[in-house]
Parts: sequence; structure tokens; C-alpha cells
Amino acid sequence: MALDPRLEAWARIAVAQLPGSAVAALLRTFGSPERLFGATRAQLAAASSPGIAQRVVAPVGGAMLDAVRSWLREPGHELLAWDDPDYPQALLAAGDPPPVLFLIGRRQLLNRPALAIVGSRNATPQGCEHARAFAEALSRAGLTIVSGLALGVDGAAHEGALRGEGSTIACVGTGLDRVYPARHRELAHVVALSGALLSEFVPGTPPLRQNFPRRNRLISGLAHGVLVVEATLSSGSLITARLAGEQGREVFAIPGSIHSPFSKGCHKLIREGAKLVETAQDILDELRLPGLAARAPAPAAGAGEPRHAVIQALGGDPCDLDTLIARTRIGPDALSAALVELELEGHVAALPGGKWQRVA
Repeated sequence: MALDPRLEAWARIAVAQLPGSAVAALLRTFGSPERLFGATRAQLAAASSPGIAQRVVAPVGGAMLDAVRSWLREPGHELLAWDDPDYPQALLAAGDPPPVLFLIGRRQLLNRPALAIVGSRNATPQGCEHARAFAEALSRAGLTIVSGLALGVDGAAHEGALRGEGSTIACVGTGLDRVYPARHRELAHVVALSGALLSEFVPGTPPLRQNFPRRNRLISGLAHGVLVVEATLSSGSLITARLAGEQGREVFAIPGSIHSPFSKGCHKLIREGAKLVETAQDILDELRLPGLAARAPAPAAGAGEPRHAVIQALGGDPCDLDTLIARTRIGPDALSAALVELELEGHVAALPGGKWQRVA
């Protein structure tokens, strides 16, 4: 079954990878994407440039266009373009919006109040728990959580957000016929059912390095603000935070241990003006969006000797057994038993080098 003329024209624009500025200039002249592909090279060049005109009239790669057509014929697969009423208004206002987006999931999420949560792919257990707890609390308050489906903080944020009414949007750097990383195949399936998967890249696009900075501008552009949970100084999350600032979005960061490399990126952002946050309420108070109610993250783990003493002794930083023994005055056997119990309950996590860290 053939696509309708409008959808076919927008699909050709996506496959030709025409830049947004050129598409806007052409649409101002021709009025619709269908008329654009009926114009002559000279008419197209007059409205844009000879190079853009050549890209429009050049034969579109048949296999790639056929792959897009086949993908769009599948149930639940959608293309949203600038002329679609459900195209995200926040992206249009942010500047440089992609002319075409591909979607699987709940399109109504695209224009709801949203917050992006990003951070390290190699996050600590505490970082993942922060991402999960903040995402759940903010989703329950009505915010849609946007992230990038990466390992670490991104995945934890999607998991937490799925527990609340706000749900989640995963912006990816591949075509929507692929899942990257492959370890998140099941998570991507759940997000597609209960949230939304979104990409500006045509089906068949592999995980190319240059695609992910472009993906990051979608993450920040869809949201009212960006929360950075954990980030090293070289983290791509700092790129997302910079883009958020350029787009006029709020930037939030969770502080951490002065000894952890995963805190240095957040501390840098705070020094540069990002807002330090400790609770979901801090974010809601700053955004002041109508109709949202704060929900506190899950409480910290419980009391009872010697487990309570171990929790108190761990504090916020990783700690080895010798230090814990000195702080708690608990013998090695009893201390090891308490740590195993706390780990099974999800309150602490074992780290490389024989260290332990408090998780919640």
C-alpha cells in the first residue's frame, strides 16, 4: 500500500537529510512538501541554493526510501513533521527543530510538561538510584521524563519514570528499527508500550558517533529543564546541559562526593550557575509549572542494630571494610553479615576494590 502524498514527501525530505533551514526556505516558497518535489531545479535553486536544489532533484536512494515506507506501514509507527499538530511545540521554540521525527508510542506525551534526566553511562549504584527515585517522583507529579536510553543514569531514569503518570520519552541516536545499546531491548519495548520512542533518524540508521550530539539537543529541547545526576568532566551529559542553557532551559545538578570523578561534572555545572538540587521538590519549586504536585522520593533504608550503624557509618561516600569496622566498632563477621543483608534489601552495593556504598 502506497503512502499518502504528504507522508511520502516528508519521508523523502527525511531520507535526503535536508537541513531545517533549507526546508523552511523551500516551504515558504512552495507551500507544501508535495509541491516542493514537483518543482524544477531552477525554481528550487532560486528558493534555496544550487546545492540544495541538487539534493532535492537527485534520485533518492531507493532501498533507504523503501525501508522507510515499509517501517511506516507497520502498526504504531508514525512520522511527525512540522505541519503535524502534535509535533512538539517545545522543539519548534528551541531553534533548529528537525523537519521530521519518527515515533513509536504515545504521541500525546510530546507536548506535556517534561524534564530531562541525564548522566553517566557508568554510573555508580547511588547515581542510578538517584535517577530512578527523582524520575519516579517527578513522573508521579505529572512531568514526562526525557532521556536517551543509554546505560547507567538514562536507563534508570526511564525505569523510574514508567512508575508514574508522566511516563517517559526516549530520544535515540539510531533509527527506530534498532535498539542501542542492545542490553536495553526489553526496556525499549516497555517504553514503546507505555511511553514513547523518538528519533530524527530514518529507520536503518546505525549508532553513528556523530548522531548522539544531535540526539542530545532533542533531549534538552523537549524539556523545561535538564537534571544532571552524575557526570565526569568528559561526559556527554555536559553537552546536553550546555545545549539546554543555549535553548533557554533550566539546568539542575545533584552534588556528590568531592572524591568521586562522577561528581566533578555536576560540581562544574553548579559553579557555572546550574541549580543545586537535593529533592524533587527543589525542581518543582524552580519550574513553577501549574498542575504539578511534588512527591517525595523513596525514604532511606531502615534502622536496627547493627544495620543502622552500618548505614550511618557509610554516609555518602564509598567506604572499605577496615574503615567501617573503625567507625562502627562492629566485628568483621557481624559487619559482613549486616552488609550482605543490606545488599539483598537493596540498601547498599559492593564496589570494586572491596568498598561499599549506600544506595538509598
